[in-house]
Amino acid sequence: MEITERFLNYVKFDTQSSEESTTVPSTPKQLIFAKYLKEELENEGFDDVEMDDKGYIYATLKSNIKKDVPTIGFISHYDTSPDCSGENVKPRIVKNYDGGDIELSPGIISSPEKFPELLNHKGEDLIVTDGTTLLGADDKSGIAEIVQAMCYLRDHKEIPHGKIRMGFNPDEEIGMGAHHFDVEKFGCEWAYTMDGGDLGELEFENFNAASAKVFIKGVSVHPGYAKGKMINASRLAAEFANMLPGEETPEETEGYEGFYHLTGMETCTESAKLSYIIRDHDRDIFEDRKRFIQKCVEKMQEKYGKNVIWCEVKDQYYNMKEKIDPNMHVVDIVLKAMQECSVPPRVSPIRGGTDGAQLSFKGLPCPNIFAGGVNFHGPYEFISIQVMEKAMQTVVKICELTAKYND
Repeated sequence: MEITERFLNYVKFDTQSSEESTTVPSTPKQLIFAKYLKEELENEGFDDVEMDDKGYIYATLKSNIKKDVPTIGFISHYDTSPDCSGENVKPRIVKNYDGGDIELSPGIISSPEKFPELLNHKGEDLIVTDGTTLLGADDKSGIAEIVQAMCYLRDHKEIPHGKIRMGFNPDEEIGMGAHHFDVEKFGCEWAYTMDGGDLGELEFENFNAASAKVFIKGVSVHPGYAKGKMINASRLAAEFANMLPGEETPEETEGYEGFYHLTGMETCTESAKLSYIIRDHDRDIFEDRKRFIQKCVEKMQEKYGKNVIWCEVKDQYYNMKEKIDPNMHVVDIVLKAMQECSVPPRVSPIRGGTDGAQLSFKGLPCPNIFAGGVNFHGPYEFISIQVMEKAMQTVVKICELTAKYND
C-alpha cells in the first residue's frame, strides 16, 4: 500500500474528539478507527501490537542489527479537532497544482490570496477537502507516514535500525492525548511526535499552558424595579473581559509572544461563565499571567463581593524545552536526517502544544516533526503528497542514524 492510499483510508473515519466528554476516549467513534488501525498493524506483520481499553495503540518493528542501540519511538494522534466537522470527509487530489484558485465545491474557493501557503506547493499534488469538513491531516498524515516508514524499513533489510516503537492515541486535540500514554510500556529512550505542519518544521519549544474559568453569580430582578437589587452577570462578564489587555490576544501576537484567549462566554442576567486559555513560552511570565487573572477577579470581588465572582485556574502543560535542552542529541539526529533527505529545516517555537510536551515531562524527550498538513482544523486544510513522502523518508533516516548513534 502506498502512503496516499493509506492516508485516504484513514480520513474516511470520523474521529472528532469532544471537550464536553468525561470518557476516554472522549468519543466512541474514535475506537472504531483505533480497531481498524490495530488490525492494519497486525496485517502488516508488526510485533507487540496491542490496544488498551482507552484506545491507545502500541506496536514494534524489531531491530535488524545485533549491536545494542537506543530504542526510539514515533507517535501520532488519531482524533480530529472539535472545531470543524470530520464526518463524511470527501478528499480530492489536485494534481500538479498550478498556483491558482482551487474550487473545493461550487462557491467555496481555496485561494493563495487568502492562503499564501498554497504557493509553496506549486507543481505538487495536493489533497484537499470539499470545503464542508476538515481533512484530518492533523494527525492522520502523521500516522500514515509512521506506518509507511516502518513498512519501508521492514521491506528494506539493508537499512540498519534498532528496535522502533509506534504509539497512536486519542484525544490530543482536547489536551488529553498524553494523559494515559504508558511511557513505561512504550519503553523508549526518546521519541518523536509526527504532528507538525509544513515541510521541514521541527519544534522543541512550546507554550506553557493553563485554563481559566471565571464564574459570576448574578441576581435577576424585573428591570423596572431593579435599582439597588439587580446584579447583571452579563454586564459583569463584559467588565471582566475588558480588564484583560486587548493587545495580548491570539489575533494580536506571534512568535514567542503569549496571550489570554477568551474561548467561550455563557451569560444571562443571573449567571455567567467565561472560559480562557493562558499561554506563554516563558515560565515566569506564564506564572505572572495566571496571577494577573486572579488579581482581576480579586478587584471585582472587592467591588461586588466574593460570592459574586470567582475563578478556577488549572495548568495544562509546560514548555518541553526544559526537558529537551539536556538531551539535544534527539534534535541533532533530526537535523542531520533532514539534511540527508534534502529537507530544509524550519526550527520554530510551537504556538500551542503537542502530546510531546506532556510526554517530555513524563520522562520521554519528544520533539515534534513536520507531518505536512496546512490550515489545520478547518475546511481549507490541505496536504502535499510529496511532503508526506518527505516526512516518511525523514522517519526512515532518523531510524538509520540512530542505529549509528553509539559509533
